[in-house]
Amino acid sequence: MTDHTPPPDRPRARLFSRSSWPEARHLADVLRTETVGGALLLLGAVIALIWANSPWADAYTRLGDWVPWPGGTRWHLDLDLATWAADGLLAIFFFVVGLELKREFIVGELRDPRRAALPVVAALGGMLLPALIYVTVTLTAGGEGLRGWAIPTATDIAFALAVLAVVSSHLPQGLRAFLLTLAVVDDLFAITIIAVFYTADFHPVPLLAALAPIGLFALLVQRGRSWWWALIPLAVAAWALVHASGVHATVAGVLLGFTVPVLGRRRRAGGASAGDRSDAGGPPEGTNGDAGGLAAHLEHRWRPVSAGFAVPIFALFAAGVTLRGTDLGALLTDPVVIAIVAGLVLGKSIGIFGSTYLLARFTRAELDEDITWSDLLGIALLAGVGFTVSLLIGDLAFGVGSTADNRVKAAVLTGSLISAGLAATVLLRRNAVYRRVAEQERLDADGDGVPDVYQRSADS
Repeated sequence: MTDHTPPPDRPRARLFSRSSWPEARHLADVLRTETVGGALLLLGAVIALIWANSPWADAYTRLGDWVPWPGGTRWHLDLDLATWAADGLLAIFFFVVGLELKREFIVGELRDPRRAALPVVAALGGMLLPALIYVTVTLTAGGEGLRGWAIPTATDIAFALAVLAVVSSHLPQGLRAFLLTLAVVDDLFAITIIAVFYTADFHPVPLLAALAPIGLFALLVQRGRSWWWALIPLAVAAWALVHASGVHATVAGVLLGFTVPVLGRRRRAGGASAGDRSDAGGPPEGTNGDAGGLAAHLEHRWRPVSAGFAVPIFALFAAGVTLRGTDLGALLTDPVVIAIVAGLVLGKSIGIFGSTYLLARFTRAELDEDITWSDLLGIALLAGVGFTVSLLIGDLAFGVGSTADNRVKAAVLTGSLISAGLAATVLLRRNAVYRRVAEQERLDADGDGVPDVYQRSADS
């Protein structure tokens, strides 16, 4: 007799499901650093706005225009302080981005293609739609400012996490991980856009020459050497050569970050001795198996420098919008301003929310428990907070001090503030629910230091 019983339904995939306990700890460490960095970034932006519109505005302009090394023309180092902040200090920021990107691909959320699909698709949607809105608005108005199409495509992770920490400190871990991974993928696409579309005067010889210090840097870090007296000069040499090539110098930071090993030497070698690890000069291997990689060591050292110094100083020089004598009506109706604000507020939120919804619809995936679509809407709105990379792309597209420069800064600040306000409105409504979930997650009945919810997830 033939059995016509239908096979049992396969369990549906879960979106924003909880990651492993080591990943949760890493996420918590990153969030703490980036939240403090976001607060300092906001402070730098506020100081810049007040200073640029005060009676001492000329001093602010002169400080940004000051050239520390006026005789460095031969090496393309005759840069003013504002350019040093954008090209030099942001290289540290992108070095940390490179470390985080490689970690995500090796041991993080992006190592599993199924888990990586969600942030990658969301990031693509959150970049394509803002660019499309920008292009549509500017073409409708005659095409002026079309070169700035990429300005509203970037998310500022430090600023976004700072807002998140204030309005919703109990957001489920799966959504927090999604926001961080989304921003990392977003940064990868932004780096590609900068390298491909905003390289004005390309010189191949310095770029080829940069391969030498990058190669030496890679050789040292792959052997586990963390000698600052060797790595820092090699990094500076690579930065200077990439800058001289015409490619934006921050790309050097990403390339150097990609060379650093994520896994400890024991895992890479399949069982190296403890003596080998100590000779390498790197940190000891951690309990989660990947903490011994030099990437974790360098990220621990340089993320505070990036979040606490490099990005806030960049904000101090980049966010100084001068509103004195400005026709606010003309500013708010300017096509470039409208395109940027619409791209950040509407393009980011609709692109991320819509692409995630379509992914769930076509794959028949379901949201993880305790997470609703309104939570995702809040995160999608929060991704419209674009600052650091948006301002950088604005400088590359129109030039520092150009007629469009002030409009771009005003638009990025306006769009970011609107996005942050809308996200706060949505997420505050869910904060009480997040708090109750967090209380359950902190339960550790057996006292082993690992919350029981992660052990239940592993057992299931």
